[in-house]
Amino acid sequence: MKIAALALCLLPSLAIAQTSAQAAPRADASYIAPDGTAHVSRIVPVPTTISPEAQKMLAKPMSDARKPQTLAERRAGTNEWQARAGAASKAAYPVDIQKDTLAGVPVLRVTPPTIGAGKEDRVLMCVHGGGFNVDSGSLTESIPIASLTQTRVVSVLYRLAPEHPFPAAVDDTIAVYKELLKTHKPGEIALYGTSAGAILTAEVAAQMKKLGLPMPGALGVFSGLGDFSQPTDSINMYALNGLSGPLSPSEPGAFDKEYITSTDPKNPVLSPLYADVHGFPPTLFITSGRDAELSGTTILQRHFYESGVDAPLIVFEALPHAFWNDVSLPESREAYKVMADFFDSRLGR
Repeated sequence: MKIAALALCLLPSLAIAQTSAQAAPRADASYIAPDGTAHVSRIVPVPTTISPEAQKMLAKPMSDARKPQTLAERRAGTNEWQARAGAASKAAYPVDIQKDTLAGVPVLRVTPPTIGAGKEDRVLMCVHGGGFNVDSGSLTESIPIASLTQTRVVSVLYRLAPEHPFPAAVDDTIAVYKELLKTHKPGEIALYGTSAGAILTAEVAAQMKKLGLPMPGALGVFSGLGDFSQPTDSINMYALNGLSGPLSPSEPGAFDKEYITSTDPKNPVLSPLYADVHGFPPTLFITSGRDAELSGTTILQRHFYESGVDAPLIVFEALPHAFWNDVSLPESREAYKVMADFFDSRLGR
C-alpha cells in the first residue's frame, strides 16, 4: 500500500501543493541548493510498523488545496469537532464533566467514576491545544487522563488570541494554579497539555519559577515547542496531518505573531528554550514521527535534559500531530497510558 508522494520544498516562495495523483512525483529526487535549501520529493509507503487502524488513517486521501477560513469559522468547526471527539473519548473513558470557575477563570472539572486509593488529594491541570485561538482539546485531552489515572482533572479554558495574546493564557493558568495551591500540595499537582497546551505548559512553568511559586509535581509537554524566534525543520516538512493536506512553509524569523504580538520572541517565558529550567519537575515529552512539532518537542526536551531535569521522551512511529485526539487508534490508547503512568509514578514523591 502506498500513499501519494510528498512533494516538499523548503523555499517559501515555491508553490508545493499537489492536487492530484497525476501531478504527484513518480520517483524519489533531491536537489540541495548552495544555501542548503532542500528541494525534494519522496515516495513514502504506509509503514507496517504501526497498527492497521493507523495505516488506514495515513492512507486516507486529502487535498493539498488550502481552504481559507475566518476565525469565526475555525472556532465553530473546531467546537463541533471537539464535541464529537469528546463524546467518543467519554464513551471509551467514562467520566463526569462539570463547568466551574476558579479564580475567575472558566474551567471544566473532569472526574472519574472512582478516585484511586491515595489519590484523593491529587489534581491534574490540563491546558488545551488549538493554536492559542481555538479550543481543540479541553475534552479530548482531559477525559482519558482522568479516567486512566483515577484522578480529578481541571481543564483550564484560558483566554484566546488574537483578542487576548500572550501572556493572557499564562496569567489565567497561573491564577488557577494559585487557587489549587490553597487546597493541594504542589507535589500533588501536575500540569500538562498538547500542542498550544504543551507550549503553554512550559511557559507557565517558566513563569512559576520567575514568580517564585512552588513547582508542581510533574509536567507533560505533548507535541509542543519552546522557541518562537525561528521555525524548525519539521514545521517545514509536515502539515497538520503529516504528509497529507496543505502545507505552508514558514517565513524566516519569529512566527505566530497574533499570539506573541510585540513580545520579544526570545522572552524566556514566551520561549522557555531561553529560560533557566534547572529545578523544573519531572517532565514527560511526547511527539511522533510525522509531527510538525517533532523538532520543537525534541529541541525543548534536550534543553530540559541538559539542565538535569527528569525528562523522558517518547516518539511514536509515523503518526501526525496530536494523533492521540483520535481514541480509535491503538497508538492513542497507548499514548494516554504512557501519560497516565508517568503522572502516577511522579506525583506525591
